[in-house]
Amino acid sequence: MSAGGAVTRLVWDWPVRLTHWLLVVSCSGSYITHRLGPDQFRYHRWCGYATLLLVSVRLVWGFAGTRHARFASFLRSPRAVGRYLVGLRRDRQVHSVGHNPAGGWMVLVLLALLLAQALTGLFANDEIMNTGPLYGYVSDHTSDRLSGWHHILFDSLLVAIALHVIAIGAYRLVMKTNLVAPMLTGRKSADEVGPADEIPGSRIMLWLALLAAAGALLAWTIERAPEASLYVF
Repeated sequence: MSAGGAVTRLVWDWPVRLTHWLLVVSCSGSYITHRLGPDQFRYHRWCGYATLLLVSVRLVWGFAGTRHARFASFLRSPRAVGRYLVGLRRDRQVHSVGHNPAGGWMVLVLLALLLAQALTGLFANDEIMNTGPLYGYVSDHTSDRLSGWHHILFDSLLVAIALHVIAIGAYRLVMKTNLVAPMLTGRKSADEVGPADEIPGSRIMLWLALLAAAGALLAWTIERAPEASLYVF
C-alpha cells in the first residue's frame, strides 16, 4: 500500500535503485572533481572506481538479478521498439511493467558509455602530473589516445544523460507518468503491475557479494599494476 492508500506492487529491487542513484552521485562527483583541477584528481579517481564497480555489477545483475532487472526482460527488437513508439503517438497511456522497449535500450547505451568512460580513465593522464592507476601498462602514446577517448566519451555521455532526463520529463508532463517515484520506492501501481509481475524481494545479499568480489578484483588489479611514470615535455 502506498502512503495514499493505493495498492502498489514491487518492481524494482534495491540493487537496481541503489545502482541508479549511486551512479548519479559518482558521475556528478567525477565531473565536479575534474572541473576543480588536478589537485582533486585523487577524488576524481575514486569516483571513477565507484562508477566502474557499479556498472560492472549492474551488467552481471542483468543476468543474475531479479526479474525486471534482467536484460532479457526489457531489451526488445528494433521492430518492437518501433511498435512501442507508434503506440505512444496513438495512445499516451502505454504502460510497461519494467523498462519500456525504448527505455531499455537507453539503459544499455548509458551502461556502455559509463563502462567505456571508466575503463579508459584507468589508463588516461591529464598531461600535467596525474595518471590513471593502470597507466604503467600502456605506452605514453596509447595513454594519450585513451585520454582523448575519455574526453569524447564524456561528451557523448552528457548527450545520453540529457536525452534520458528529457524523456523522463516528457513522460511526466505529456503522459502523466512518474518514472522517478518507482526508482525511489521500487513500487508501481497495481493498475500497471499484475500480481504475477511483482517481484518477491531484492536479493540484496547476492548483490553485496558481487560488489565485494568486484571491489576485491579491482583492488588486486591496481595493486599489481606497474608504477606509472608520466613523461613531461
